[in-house]
This record gives sequence, structure tokens and C-alpha cells, in this order.
Amino acid sequence: MDGDMDDRVAPVLDTILEAVGNTPLVRLHRVVAAFPCPVYAKVEYMNPGLSVKDRIAWYIIRRAEEEGLLKPGGTIIEATSGNTGMGLALVAAVRGYRCVFTITDKQSQAKIDALRALGAEVIVCPTDVPPEDPRSYYSVARRLARETPNAFFVNQYSNRWNPEAHYRTTGPEIWRQTGGRITHFVAGVGTGGTISGVGRYLKERKPDVQIWGVDTYGSVLTHYHKTGEYDPSLIRPYLTEGIGEDIIPETVDFSVIDRFVQVDDREGALWARRLAREEGIWAGWSSGSVLAGLYKLRHLLTERDVVVVLFPDHGSRYLAKIFSDRWMRQQGWLDSSSP
Repeated sequence: MDGDMDDRVAPVLDTILEAVGNTPLVRLHRVVAAFPCPVYAKVEYMNPGLSVKDRIAWYIIRRAEEEGLLKPGGTIIEATSGNTGMGLALVAAVRGYRCVFTITDKQSQAKIDALRALGAEVIVCPTDVPPEDPRSYYSVARRLARETPNAFFVNQYSNRWNPEAHYRTTGPEIWRQTGGRITHFVAGVGTGGTISGVGRYLKERKPDVQIWGVDTYGSVLTHYHKTGEYDPSLIRPYLTEGIGEDIIPETVDFSVIDRFVQVDDREGALWARRLAREEGIWAGWSSGSVLAGLYKLRHLLTERDVVVVLFPDHGSRYLAKIFSDRWMRQQGWLDSSSP
């Protein structure tokens, strides 16, 4: 338009919580040049807390208030990898709640600092302990919920409102934005709320749509999807944040996921860096993992397909990690040919 003013005007909102959802769908170009079909990204860092988890935070707290599970002056408690905590902290700030979060020591310091900036109390727990260990971030959160008066334990790994939030918001948005032409939806799987809620919504409207989940090595989810068996011998440390699990969350609906693909830490990091430099989309580590996983499955796509990938969070959460050349070199992941 060569300098003409865009006549679109953003709405005036009563609180920042009204900015949750209705995120854009953006077509990818250079990073998917080898693909036979268009690939679009649902850019969830456009939510006010910079992640897809704003959706479940606001939805779950609204439902908890409606059902009397969270009362004025109460305390919100959750075990989080950072992004759910950020969404909950935003809600708590607006609605006047106290919030206490447990987080693992593999999460970036930037995430921890951001949570504290919004007034949350953060308790850092060890990563390399079994989920049932009293020191794990799951166990500590449950204990705090029992011991704290007027507390509401969000429990995103078991809370049915987690996938329901995406069934009611993210799924319908993607359906409308693609005009129902979507053939494949690809997302990382952690609690499974996003892929389960979106997948159920899309399959109800188009049963042959393919739902592909991206997992990381060291997680138990891919094996469980294939066999229906939980195998703790597969668990090993990994660095990628937000995808993969050492438990089987109740919020994962494996019946709507058609295929899993696993990627390693390095693959996700390098693809996230490519995404920033080649598309101008500064998304987080697991967004790179989603791209890496899709790239491994590109041979299954045709020119008739329409693919939507979901990018969960913003790259600023990983400045000290994958977007630090020094850190990448310390991992042995960066050389002269790396992006």
C-alpha cells in the first residue's frame, strides 16, 4: 500500500485477559521450501503472556470460579514448565489471587524471572527424580495444595478443562482461518491439552484430518502411543522444554493422534534458529521441534494438503540457551555451517 495507513483498528479491551486467543495464522516460506504444499503457523506467542498456555490458564480459572473451586483471595498452585505459570500469573494479577508455582531446574532462568516479575512465588525442584518422588515438582505442588488454605490446584496434567479450552477456542479458530481446508495439524505434545482439544474439534468436522504429535527422545509418549504400554526404561534426561513427558498425562487423548514423531534437542534448537532468521518468527525451542518433526514427515504430504503447525511460545524465553551462540557451542551444536 506504499505508506497508506491501514484502516484496521485494534479493539479497546477492559483487561489484558481479553487479548487471549484469536492469534494469527501465518504462511511459512523459506523453511518449508522443500514441501509440496502450503504450511501455516498458528503463532501462539501473540497471546499476552507470550504462549499458548494463556488459553488454558484463563479458561481453567474462569471455570474454577464458576464452580466455586476458587474463591476471592485464594491461591492458585501449579506444577509448570513456565508457560502455564505465566498465563496463570497474568490471570492472578488481574483477578487478585496469590499464585505459587513449582518448576524444574532445567527450565530457563528467563522463565523463572518472568514468573517472579508478575508476582508469582516460584519453587525450583530437581528434574532428575521420579514423578512420585516427594521432591519432584508434581509432588511438591500437590503437597502445597493440600497444606494451603483456600488453594486451587490447577493440575494441568489431569484437568479436563485443559483440552476443553483448545476444543472451544484454538480448534475453531484454525478451522475458520483455513476455511475448513486443513488436512494436517502438527503440534508438540507435553500435557497433550493442545493437540487433544484441537484434534478432537477438527476430527469432528473432518474425520480424515491427520493429527501429528511431536515428541522428544527421552520421553515415554511415543512408545505409549504405539503399544499402549508405559515403559519407564525409556526415560532419560533431555533439554527441550515444553514437550515430552516421563508420565502419561490424563489430558492426552491418544485416540485423536494419528502419528508421533520424535526429534532430539539439537534438531529443535537449530530449526528454531532457522525460523527466526528465515521467517522473522521468533518462536521457542519446541516450535523448532515441531518444524523438525514435520520435516521428517514431509514425504507423506502431497500438493493437495494444507498443513497447520502450532508454535507455542516466544524465543525471548530462550535467550540464554538456544539463541545464545555461546551456549549452543558449549553443547557442541553450533559450527560454521549452523544457523
